[in-house]
Amino acid sequence: MRYFRFPTRLVIAGVALLGSVRGVAAQQWINAEEDPRTNQSIFRPIEMPDPTGVRNAGGMPGTDYWQQKVDYSIDAELDTLEQAIRGSERITYHNNSPDRLGYLWIQLDQNVRSIEHSRSYQVARALPPQMSPQARRFFARPQFDGGHNIHRVQLVDSDGDLVDAEYMIRGTEMRVNLLEPVEPGASVELEIDWDFRIPQFGRGAKELVSDGWLYEVAQWFPRLSVYDDINGWQTDQFLGQGEFYLEFGDYDVRITVPYSHIVDGTGILQNPQDVLTREQRSRLDRAMESTEPVFIIEPDEVQTRDTRPTNQGTLTWRFVAENVRDFAWVSSETYVWDAAGFRYEPGDDPIALHSLYPRDAMPLWDSVSTKAIAQTLETYGRMSLKYPYAKAVNVHGPVFGMEYPMIAFCGARPQPDGSYSTQLAHALISVTIHEVGHNWFPMIVASDERKWTWMDEGINTFLQYYAEQDWDSDYPSSRGPANQIVNYMRSENQVPLMTQSDLIQAQFGNNGYAKPAAGLVMLREQVLGPEAFDQAFREYSESWAFKHPQPFDFFRSIEEGAGEYLAWFWRGWFYTTYTNDQNLASVTVQDAQELMGDYERGRNYYRIQIDNEGGLVMPVQIELTYDDGRTRRINLPVDIWRRNELTFTHGFFDDGNVVKVVIDPDEVFADVDTENNTWEAATS
Repeated sequence: MRYFRFPTRLVIAGVALLGSVRGVAAQQWINAEEDPRTNQSIFRPIEMPDPTGVRNAGGMPGTDYWQQKVDYSIDAELDTLEQAIRGSERITYHNNSPDRLGYLWIQLDQNVRSIEHSRSYQVARALPPQMSPQARRFFARPQFDGGHNIHRVQLVDSDGDLVDAEYMIRGTEMRVNLLEPVEPGASVELEIDWDFRIPQFGRGAKELVSDGWLYEVAQWFPRLSVYDDINGWQTDQFLGQGEFYLEFGDYDVRITVPYSHIVDGTGILQNPQDVLTREQRSRLDRAMESTEPVFIIEPDEVQTRDTRPTNQGTLTWRFVAENVRDFAWVSSETYVWDAAGFRYEPGDDPIALHSLYPRDAMPLWDSVSTKAIAQTLETYGRMSLKYPYAKAVNVHGPVFGMEYPMIAFCGARPQPDGSYSTQLAHALISVTIHEVGHNWFPMIVASDERKWTWMDEGINTFLQYYAEQDWDSDYPSSRGPANQIVNYMRSENQVPLMTQSDLIQAQFGNNGYAKPAAGLVMLREQVLGPEAFDQAFREYSESWAFKHPQPFDFFRSIEEGAGEYLAWFWRGWFYTTYTNDQNLASVTVQDAQELMGDYERGRNYYRIQIDNEGGLVMPVQIELTYDDGRTRRINLPVDIWRRNELTFTHGFFDDGNVVKVVIDPDEVFADVDTENNTWEAATS
């Protein structure tokens, strides 16, 4: 390509002349104040914390990055008569921060269901004066009085002796005063004894099915709160909506249950010879060599004597997990169990995929669950990072959808006669992908869910969409495509995505899941392009694996990796509730000879005026239809709005006769009013 250099004065004169032709005056900002003497441009930089040695300007962990580590050794017992869990734990807290810490804050999530401690109970609104029969049945249930009963809190002193600790419980948080401050680089040990009643409803719960009780046990032991460089101690109360923020560590957990029960959970089973039969261990070995599910316990074997290595008393199952941020488990005598192996590459050690479900969940679960786990590992491994753990489990029970490291709780059950609809099968596929997908966000890329729902639910829903499409290119995904979020974008009950989780009062699913997912699909497919986005997203995922990113780390890392300034996108989609409404205001045509004195660039000159009615700025896609049936696309970058955020007129020469113009023809920008997106030439 030849390179021409023009005198600077001619370039300046040309720009000035073009400005006078366009009639450009003062800067036009759509969100300007009455006195627009400060920068109100949607393109202005986002105000972010200054980069530090902990979090650098590229959105990545800095050379001074640190985070705490917490190890747990837990002995727990499931009491099926009292429907309770009793436990004793030793916690080793490693202070990797640069600060001396004089006390620890510990999460007691079960207190969300304690009449004495629960703020969720305390802030419940009064009953309405009139209720439907269904509402009456719901509110007729008395408040479940659960919560952690703390029986012992002791610290290990410098001589290795246990000493009673001073502690204080505030709602779902407990402060434990240390005997002396734990210095940077040092550690402290403490022990806690506790118990709680298992609720019938919640994120961990019990359920009675045809063959007996199912127990899904989560948020079940006192866990350390996070101490980080952003919050200090993150002590936001657990109110039921904002989820979890936890430290990574190593777990050694022993769970004692009735001999008839099958148990699975986070971590690797350490004593299969004690709790599984020889045949079950052999079937597991065969399953790891199969990509199709293999029954470890077949339906007709449930609750038979031969499925247990003993037929009396209790059994203790021991699981060990390294570098995880939580631990959950399940237990029941009703489980059918199937498994398969998954490998990213031939020769890799297999990742064990397990599905546990009662016979009531068949035939649906045996045909879908394990395959959906595999699809999740495949898609998320390609788009984010390869699954780093040795197992992934999906369990049917009362919790329709919840996630913990290596284990997911999912619902969806066929009718009593075994029939189920395609919609129910899709529901199970979607919830399985979503909950298993949470292993990546936030179980590995461990954001602060208590504050920022979109960083785990939204990013996970974005990846879920692609896993669903990998499952079936015609899959009816309800979240991801831009046109699926339009009704919510029209709603007056929105709050910005950058709103703390417990402050989202309405349409939590649309706000925390659907809108961020749609925005990221839009960013990938329409703004950056898959190649640029995918490279940046993988770098974010790999760099923040097993660490604690903040929202601005995500924003910076995507910009850095994709090489694109995106303040306009973050501000519009994440910080406001403005909408995208691109109004096709007018289409005019002028004879090119009249305009320019020649036909060299086409016989006609067209002007297409687009007005920004909603407040967001987005790229513009235009489809032209000619009188001979041909169509042509024009793609305009978001930069068209930099000079004037209110209106833009695109001009072009063309030999053809344009008879129809449509903007956003594929509905990929969540335009809230498509009625003003089309122009058609008048017919004679």
